[in-house]
Amino acid sequence: MSSSKEQIQKSRKQMDADITQCLKVLSDGGLILYPTDTVWGIGCDATNAEAVKRVYQLKQRDDSKALIVLIDSAEHLDHYVVDVPMIARELVDVAVKPLTIIYEGAYNVASNLLGDEDSLGIRIPNDEFCHRLCERFGKPIVSTSANVSGKPTAKSFAEISPEIVKGVDHVVEWRRDDKTPHQPSNIILLGRDGTFKIIR
Repeated sequence: MSSSKEQIQKSRKQMDADITQCLKVLSDGGLILYPTDTVWGIGCDATNAEAVKRVYQLKQRDDSKALIVLIDSAEHLDHYVVDVPMIARELVDVAVKPLTIIYEGAYNVASNLLGDEDSLGIRIPNDEFCHRLCERFGKPIVSTSANVSGKPTAKSFAEISPEIVKGVDHVVEWRRDDKTPHQPSNIILLGRDGTFKIIR
């Protein structure tokens, strides 16, 4: 077997092992530090209010500032948003860069995740690790940048502060050595009537 094939096989095993461990931690109400389709994120079960509270505490962030979640498919938006505007699926389909859409009237998640008008930011990651994790977990997963509130967003694992690394229950091995700078997602606020506003 060539070295490149061995490397690929080793990477696949590492990803599988990380996903398995993440699923256990998430199910137990713990926090994970994981690579997303954008920057590294702190994650937890988005339906577990106590786990969400821990995320706010770790980030030293006011819980009035809503967090976003990841789900595996646009087909599951109806499970978490009362009335999904038709344009939402179109925006997801045409997005070239990672896109977080803030919907009004969210439900089936922890109440301390929601903003005004029961709003919630949801992203469908085009990233194998995140997609597989979300798909296997079967519930939305919190994804918030791995930094203390007010501090710069870490663009790679190496930039994440020790207090964040120590504050979670599992740190993913996958993609730790990736030095490629990553950026946060674009954000759109989508009204129930289909009108939208670009936030970032």
